[in-house]
Amino acid sequence: MHLHRRAGGGAHPDRAGILTDARRPIRRRALPPGQVAAQAALSAVRPRFYRAGRLGPLTTLAIRAVAVLVLVGIALGGHWIDRDGLRDNSDGAVTFLDIVYFTVITVTTVGYGDIVPVSTSARMFDTFVVTPIRIFVFLIFLGSAYSFMLRQGWERWRMGLIRRELKDHVIVCGYGRSGTAAVAELLERGHDPGDIVVVDERADRLRLAEELGVATVEGDATHNRVLSIAKVEAAAQVIVSPGRDDTAVLIVLTIRRLSPHAGIAVAIAAIENELLARDAGATIIVNPVSFGGQLLAQCTAGPHIADYMADLVTRGGSVELRERAVRPDEIGRSVREIVGGQVLRLYRGDRAIGFWEHEAMALAAGDTVIEVVQAGK
Repeated sequence: MHLHRRAGGGAHPDRAGILTDARRPIRRRALPPGQVAAQAALSAVRPRFYRAGRLGPLTTLAIRAVAVLVLVGIALGGHWIDRDGLRDNSDGAVTFLDIVYFTVITVTTVGYGDIVPVSTSARMFDTFVVTPIRIFVFLIFLGSAYSFMLRQGWERWRMGLIRRELKDHVIVCGYGRSGTAAVAELLERGHDPGDIVVVDERADRLRLAEELGVATVEGDATHNRVLSIAKVEAAAQVIVSPGRDDTAVLIVLTIRRLSPHAGIAVAIAAIENELLARDAGATIIVNPVSFGGQLLAQCTAGPHIADYMADLVTRGGSVELRERAVRPDEIGRSVREIVGGQVLRLYRGDRAIGFWEHEAMALAAGDTVIEVVQAGK
């Protein structure tokens, strides 16, 4: 995995070449008229910020239906128990079907007068039980009838409130294979779903993300407006994995313009495009193709290297990497004296220092260490 930081880590030799994806060079060419029109139409679509609520519309409708049935059942049971207090003016006999009819008519209307309560208990039951039930059923039907009309305004208000509270969140641009895996790993590592925003153009992908409880923005991440809706200026980290190197570099450029200080991790498929991504402002560059090849090659040096690397980079393993600032009590001590983890590298300013180097014998204020620790600690 060509894992790079923008500062330090050594410079790569300059490589000639143009921006490419994993399969072929991307050469600039005129787009067909149909594709130009499609892109224009896409740009005209207003992106929206959305996070799925706790209850879906079908669940809400089912709850309302159950509530109505329960309320009608209470009225039906009360009328059946006190059926001797009712009088049927048509035939004088009050059957179960008469009770069902009388209950439904009484709950939904003012009644027709063919069946009436005559005893004091029956009248009191209609006054203090059936009348409130009628009101509640009316409110439930009214809420269901107007929910579709009010939902759009309510969702706009709710999304605006959620968006205003977003700060130091993680934005994932592209919810393909890499983006899906990244979100799953973030959730596995304990990130709050409310602090993750997924940006993608495909609505079907975003619906899958919403099932995890994360916020979504439907739109093209290369556009300033889309990233502004995701509040990129307040984000702590941005993960860029659109599936194409040219798109990834353009997204990085857009992010860096709107948020000069956010950390940007980008997936790049072609080695010759890593310098372009770094020049665009990426903080960390991950080349999954190169990483896979290096890992396969390393397996020839020992049978357990690949197993350890998989253990190291996934949350499900027994060890994990952690980056942190040097604590005050560690200043002046050697990296070998650090308790709780095995320090592999430290960063002092723009320089990366290995644990074997002389500068690692005395930690200084402001240093950042990369250490291997037991997972979950």
